[in-house]
Amino acid sequence: MNDENRALCPHRRACGGCQLLNLSYAEQLGHKQRQVIGLLGRFGHVEEIWGMAEPYHYRNKVHAAFALDRRRQIVSGIYQSSSHAVVKVDSCLLEDELADRIIVAIRGMLREFKLQVYDERSGTGWLRHVLVRRGFTSGQVMVVLVAASPIFKNQKLFLSKLLCDFPEITTVVLNVNDRFGSLLLGPKSKVLYGSGFIEDELCKLKFRISPSSFYQINPVQTERLYAEAIRLAGLTGSETVLDAYCGVGTIGLCAAAQAKQIIGVELNADAVRDAIVNAKLNGIKNAWFTAGDAGEFMEGMAADGQKPDVVFMDPPRAGSDEKFLRSLLRVSPARVVYISCNPVTMQRDLTLLVRGGYRVRHIQPVDMFPHTEHVESVVLMSRDG
Repeated sequence: MNDENRALCPHRRACGGCQLLNLSYAEQLGHKQRQVIGLLGRFGHVEEIWGMAEPYHYRNKVHAAFALDRRRQIVSGIYQSSSHAVVKVDSCLLEDELADRIIVAIRGMLREFKLQVYDERSGTGWLRHVLVRRGFTSGQVMVVLVAASPIFKNQKLFLSKLLCDFPEITTVVLNVNDRFGSLLLGPKSKVLYGSGFIEDELCKLKFRISPSSFYQINPVQTERLYAEAIRLAGLTGSETVLDAYCGVGTIGLCAAAQAKQIIGVELNADAVRDAIVNAKLNGIKNAWFTAGDAGEFMEGMAADGQKPDVVFMDPPRAGSDEKFLRSLLRVSPARVVYISCNPVTMQRDLTLLVRGGYRVRHIQPVDMFPHTEHVESVVLMSRDG
C-alpha cells in the first residue's frame, strides 16, 4: 500500500482516531509544528519537529473493545470518538500488525469455544477487551483478556489453539473487570500462561512491562525523545535527579549512569514494582523508586528541605497539578526537563513555572503519534538569571 492509498483507510471517518490521515506526512509535521509554535512559541524558539522515516504500525500496545453489533454479530475494534460504539477494525495503519492478527483470531475463536462478549446495557457476557503488548526489540508478546468474570469456560482448549496459532505469544493474562465504566483493566489479574509480563529493550537497557504499566507506545521515537531529555538535563555525575511520574522507570534508569542518584515516584504501584525490578535487571544501584502522588511527594521533599538538582517530569495528558508545580518552585531545582504529549496543558504549566522564576531554554517537538492530532514536546527550563 503506497502513501496515497494509506490515506484511504476504510475506518477513518467512523473511527476518528487518525485525524490527520487526509494530509501527507510532510503536511502533518507542518501542522504540528505550527500548533506547538502557537502554544509554546511565547516561551522561546521552537526547534523543527522530529518526524519518523516509517510512520506506520508504530503502536506496540494495541487495545480492542469487543461488543455485539445490531445483528448480534461479534465485533472487535476501536471505540468511535467520544462514544462507546465499537467500530469493527481488522487492521489499523497505526497498530502492530501481529497484534491486530491475534485480536482478529480471538474474535473468531469466541463462538467456537462458546464464549460470550460483554453487553454493557444488560451487564451480561464475558469478554470485554483484549490488550496486546509487543516488545519492539525482544519480540515478546503479551495477551491480556479482560473479562467480566474469572470463570473462563474451555480455558485449556482456548489457550492451546491460541498458542498453537501464534507461537510468538510469550504470556497470557486474564484480567477481571466487573465494574461499570470506561477503565480498561480491573484490579485483579491471573497469569494463564508464561510469566505475566514481557521484557523489552530501550536505550540499551532491559525493561519489564506488566499489563497495567505505562510504557511509551512508539519505541523508535521514544529512544530519540529520551536521549534528547537526558542531553538537555546536562548531567555530570554529581546530581540528584527526581523522575516524577516515572512509570516503569524508563527515563530515570536511562539517565542513571550520568547521575549520582535517581529518585522515581509514580502513582501506579504495579509500575513501581516493575521499576524496582528494572533497576535490578540492569544492575543499577543508584536508583530508588516509590509509589505515591508526585505532588504530595514533592511537598514532602520541600518540607524536609530536600532539593533535587534536576527534575524530569512526564505527566499524563491532563498535565501536572498545581500542588506539584508549587512544590517544584519551593525546592527550586537547577534544571527541569518537562516531557508532555499535550502542548495545551504544557503551556498552562510552563506559564506558572515561568511566573515562579524559571526560563524556558529549549523546546523540541517530537512526532510520537503520526496521523493523529497528538504531538509530544520536551522542554528544558532553568532558573532565570
